[in-house]
Amino acid sequence: MDALIKKYYRKNFPKQIFVPGQTLIPASGKIFNEEELILSTQAVLDGWWTEGRFAQEFERKFAKLLGVRYVTLVNSGSSANLVAFSALTSSSLKEKTINPGSEVITVAAAFPTTVNPIILKNCVPVFVDIDLKTKNAIPSLIKKALSKKTKAIVLAHTLGNPFQIEEITKIAKKNNLLLFEDCCDALGSTYKNQLMGTFGDIATFSFYPAHQITMGEGGAIVTNNPYIHRAVRQFRDWGRDCWCDTGSDNTCGKRFLWKMGKLPFGYDHKFIYSQIGYNVKLTDMQAAIGLAQLEKLPSFIEIRKKNFKTLYRNLKKYERFFVLPSWSEGADPCWFGFLIVVKKTAPFSKLELVNFLESKKIGTRGLFAGNLLKHPAYSNIKYKTIGSLKNTNLVMDGGFWVGVYPGIDSVRLTYIIRTFKSFLKKYA
Repeated sequence: MDALIKKYYRKNFPKQIFVPGQTLIPASGKIFNEEELILSTQAVLDGWWTEGRFAQEFERKFAKLLGVRYVTLVNSGSSANLVAFSALTSSSLKEKTINPGSEVITVAAAFPTTVNPIILKNCVPVFVDIDLKTKNAIPSLIKKALSKKTKAIVLAHTLGNPFQIEEITKIAKKNNLLLFEDCCDALGSTYKNQLMGTFGDIATFSFYPAHQITMGEGGAIVTNNPYIHRAVRQFRDWGRDCWCDTGSDNTCGKRFLWKMGKLPFGYDHKFIYSQIGYNVKLTDMQAAIGLAQLEKLPSFIEIRKKNFKTLYRNLKKYERFFVLPSWSEGADPCWFGFLIVVKKTAPFSKLELVNFLESKKIGTRGLFAGNLLKHPAYSNIKYKTIGSLKNTNLVMDGGFWVGVYPGIDSVRLTYIIRTFKSFLKKYA
C-alpha cells in the first residue's frame, strides 16, 4: 500500500515549475509529501476515525517537544482559544476563576478568535496599544489597564514574534492574573531558549495550513495545571464530567457510583455534565497528518528563520520608507510572516505597493483584523481602551506582510526581493 501511495504522490503532486510573474507565491501554505498521505490512510483504514491512537501519540510527542504536562487536541486553533478561555471560567480555579463582567487585558491588533471568547463569555476586553516595531502589547500600558476587575491577560505572539514574555509574566504573577498565550502563529519561537507556550497558565496552537505545521484543520491547548487541564477536557467533550478517553469506559472505577447535582445516585458518569461545553474534538486522520508534519518541524523552523533574515537584510536599506520588524532581546522568533509598515512620510502608499506585489503574483496579507474595533461585528460590544490605540491604527493603515513559509525557496525569495527593488528604485 505504501508503495502505491508514494506513486500516487509523485504523479499527482509534482514539483511546481516556478515562472516569475506567472506562478503565484502565496503568503502562506502547507508543505507535505507521501508521509502525510500514508499515515492518514492508515487512520482511515483503522475504521476508528474519531480521536484515537494517532491523536494520543501526537499529544504525547507534542507534550515532550514543549516540555509540558498536558496537551489536548481540538479541531482548530479558534476552537482551542474558545475551549482554553472557557476552561478559565471553571469554578475549580477558585479565586482565579474568570466570571461574567471580569476584565481581560488584550489587544485589538489581533486575529478575531483570540478576543472573541472574552466577549462570548460576557467578559470585558480591555484593549491596550501595541509597540509599532514588535506589533506586541506595550507592558507599561498593561500596568495602566489593571483594575480590581482584571482577571487575565490574553495575548498572541504576533506573527510568531514573542511578546515581552518575561515582563508580562511578572505583571501577571504580581497581580495574581491568569496568563493566556495564543501561540497559533508561534510554534517554535523561543525566549532565552524556552519555547513559547510554556510561560503562561495556558496556551494554544493552530494547525491550519498557514501555520508552522498543519493537520488541514486542527489545534491544541497546553497547560501544566491539572485543574485547568480537567476543565479543558470537560469543555471540549460536551461539558461532561467524565474523563474517559474516546472509546473507553469506567476509567474512574466507579462509573455507576456517583451522586452529582440533582441526578439520582448511580447515574452513568459518562453522561453527567459539569460544564456547558462543546464538541470540538478532531479526527484521527487529522492527527495522523500532524504526526508526519511534526517530524518536519525542525526543518520548517529553520527555513522560516532563514527566509526572514534574507528579506530583512535586503530591505533594511529602505528603512526610510518602512518600519521593519523588531524583536525583544532574548527572543528568537519562528516567523509566521515578514511584516512591513509603510511610513506616512513615504512617497507611496501601502495600497500602491501591495497592488504592485499582487500584480506580480506575490501574495500579501494585512495584520489580520488590523483593529478589531473598526469592524462591524464589534460595534456594539462592551469594552475599554487604554489610550488611543494610535500604533494599532498605524499598522492597520500601513501594514502588510509577505510570506516566509518553507514553500518559498531561494528562487522565489530572490524574485520577491527583486520585485520590491523594482518598485522602490524610482524612490531610492
